Amino acid sequence: MSLSSRGSIDFHIHLYPPDVIRDRSKIGENEPYFAALTTNKVHKWATLEDLLPRMERDKVERAVVGAFAFRDLGLCRLCNDYIIECVKRHPDKLNGICAVPPLARGFDAEIIRCAEAGLIGVGELFPEGQGIDITDISQTWRLAGALGDTGMFVLMHTAEPVGHNYVGKGNVGPKEAAAFCVNHPEARVIFAHLGGGLWLYELMPEMKLYLSNAMYDLAALPWLYSADVLKMIEAGGLADKFLFGTDYPILDSTRYDKMLRSCGLRKETIDSFQSGNAIRMLTKLKERS
Repeated sequence: MSLSSRGSIDFHIHLYPPDVIRDRSKIGENEPYFAALTTNKVHKWATLEDLLPRMERDKVERAVVGAFAFRDLGLCRLCNDYIIECVKRHPDKLNGICAVPPLARGFDAEIIRCAEAGLIGVGELFPEGQGIDITDISQTWRLAGALGDTGMFVLMHTAEPVGHNYVGKGNVGPKEAAAFCVNHPEARVIFAHLGGGLWLYELMPEMKLYLSNAMYDLAALPWLYSADVLKMIEAGGLADKFLFGTDYPILDSTRYDKMLRSCGLRKETIDSFQSGNAIRMLTKLKERS
């Protein structure tokens, strides 16, 4: 795997196995969070065949792809098998992450299976949808242990605790995300959607220490913030902690490119957001494997 980058590296992409797309209505009968997220007006479906031409069009050199984190471990395995196959077919373009329900019996064995198959992380986990309280160490220690055993990171859904409600917003914000880091300082974690604003608290010296194991992605940025938030991240000296991620297929790179270039960011900051931070993280993961 080459880690030199000519384009962007998208760290937050969802692909769905054709069987899940075909049977989505039946699956949704027993997976209410899946049903809510996939029957609203903003949801879109994508397979590998949809992603590859979009990567070419948008000059995305590498993508980190996952599927959907169900409550049911069997459905997660189905998704993970698809992601493993996608990565095997295109190792020059893709890295994969696996979905698991962190309270289900056998989830840790599934993480190990996926790590042995070459996947690099776990996620995107949905704490509310999967019924896990990430502030409760009695519910999260096995997940943290599996991450440590495999050298994988976890990508976790987070959202801002203020503003309008929307489907899938969830109940995990900065306070809950910070608690996970405090409880598990050894775990490598990426908080999706700018961590619900958690990054701002890294300007507090004690929180900067507690969050030393955390990174954030920019997924869904155009729907949540103005471009000025990127300038604030730069001014706070935190640009090295953010990974470019679109939440494809809901969004693609187009609107992100405009935002990155509209708020007066330094070129090195744009490069860090688009690929530099991802290259460093992928390199570290490769060294630990």
